[in-house]
Amino acid sequence: MTDRKPPRPAPSQGMVRLASESRQRKVVFLLLDRFTMIAFASAIEPLRLANQVSGRELYSWQLASEDAKDVACSNGTVFRTDIGLDELGRDTMVLVCGGIDVAEAIDKPILNWLRREARRGAVIGGLCTGSYALAKAGLLDGRRATIHWENTDSFSEDFPEVELTKGVFVIDGNRVTTAGGTASIDLMLRLIARDHGEELANTVADQLIHSSIRSDRDTQRLSIPTRIGVRHPKLAQVIGRMEANIEEPISPAQLATEVGMSARQLERLFRRYLNRSPKRYYMELRLQKARNLLMQTEMSVINVAMACGFASPSHFSKCYRAHYQTTPYRERGTSGSGEREAPDATLAGDAFGKDD
Repeated sequence: MTDRKPPRPAPSQGMVRLASESRQRKVVFLLLDRFTMIAFASAIEPLRLANQVSGRELYSWQLASEDAKDVACSNGTVFRTDIGLDELGRDTMVLVCGGIDVAEAIDKPILNWLRREARRGAVIGGLCTGSYALAKAGLLDGRRATIHWENTDSFSEDFPEVELTKGVFVIDGNRVTTAGGTASIDLMLRLIARDHGEELANTVADQLIHSSIRSDRDTQRLSIPTRIGVRHPKLAQVIGRMEANIEEPISPAQLATEVGMSARQLERLFRRYLNRSPKRYYMELRLQKARNLLMQTEMSVINVAMACGFASPSHFSKCYRAHYQTTPYRERGTSGSGEREAPDATLAGDAFGKDD
């Protein structure tokens, strides 16, 4: 099947002068089951527009899947693909489009195909959770990479040999990764600029109404004050420290000392702006990470508890049930997996041994 190519632009649209006369670049999008449409669309549309505004076929693309079968994305829309796991040209860029439950969407044939194409010299990239497939294939070992912030906890646990960043995208040699969503636009604009110059990339950005082009130094998430809806520097500083110290929680008294206030003042600050105590807020952060690990990794409940600062699985289970109305064992669905639900017990030595 031939590469998919958009129609040539009408002459009235005007053409952009290119910084280079390099040959056409081919991109293959490997669509994994339940991939995220926005990350895929945000990557393919800049290529189409680059062709349109330049008046040249600078980029061509094909959609791939295992056995060339149709693939449904996370919103249910079904895509017809062009090729299976075929051998590609050496100058091809492969972009793996991931989404929901990415670990279930990849298998040995896909991993072997990625390894083979990497050996042949292809640029390999991951969009959204597609980075997981690259890491699983061993293609990110010793490299910098990124993934959607919701998957960072599980990714870090599964692939400690990868230097995970919080950037919207990362280019490390012939490996590229994005955090998903509209971050794909920023990555493709960077690649277009590298291939054909800033003028073309900026024109494509204008066509996309993408008024602020992010770099690989920009982070994914909103700032803490924006996320919590409160602009208080000491509160943001304390929350930042909490988020960075989940496995080994810091006591509220120490946090208060670090920002130059008393424990009572810190308590009042949290009550005033967040309607909960520092202990409760910290506990919720730890339980949120625990839930991500339970849902996205194969870590045992005991190891999840330890990774989230609980010295006892029984106390972890008690706190988890109080917050989510179910136990971590039932959340994981571990019946028959060899894990046995622990009885409730009070945890001695845990910094948050008592519920608020």
